[in-house]
Amino acid sequence: MIDPDGYRPNVGIVLMRDDGSVFWARRVRRDGWQFPQGGMNSDETPQEAMYRELEEETGLLPQHVELLDSTPGWLRYRLPRHCLRERSGVRCIGQKQVWFLLRMRGRDSDLRLDGNEHPEFDQWRWVDFWYPAENVVAFKRQVYWRALSMLAPTARQIAAAIPERRAPEPWWQQGGCRRGGQGG
Repeated sequence: MIDPDGYRPNVGIVLMRDDGSVFWARRVRRDGWQFPQGGMNSDETPQEAMYRELEEETGLLPQHVELLDSTPGWLRYRLPRHCLRERSGVRCIGQKQVWFLLRMRGRDSDLRLDGNEHPEFDQWRWVDFWYPAENVVAFKRQVYWRALSMLAPTARQIAAAIPERRAPEPWWQQGGCRRGGQGG
């Protein structure tokens, strides 16, 4: 499903522990690390898509998390030229996302990356709250920064030690995009 402007509706998930660290995972067969995220089906709300993607990509169920917050409206990013593709004759130029902040209520042992037929990730770890905005593939950095900035006030209610951060330079000022992403 691609909107008339060429953006694919998507959800992003920031899964946080009580200490403020966040779940960060490496994509299968790639060196790119990212938050869980995925496309919405045409019959889903963003929240329904978030819970489906959470289970598909991490194995976690609604009882393993607490929904704390979400970004208001869509945050968009454009794909680099080499990532552009067409679906059913419609060109996808990027993603528009609603981001969710979830508090981890389960245990690390509840996380299962191999819970479906086509795993998205092959490794994971807990990292500093702002680490992903500085280490995700360059073309996603601005959307990660915006999502984390919007969710940080709620996150600080759980983990007061999360520091303030200023936005990184736009990715196009950081030397562009490397195919395959940047590792964490």
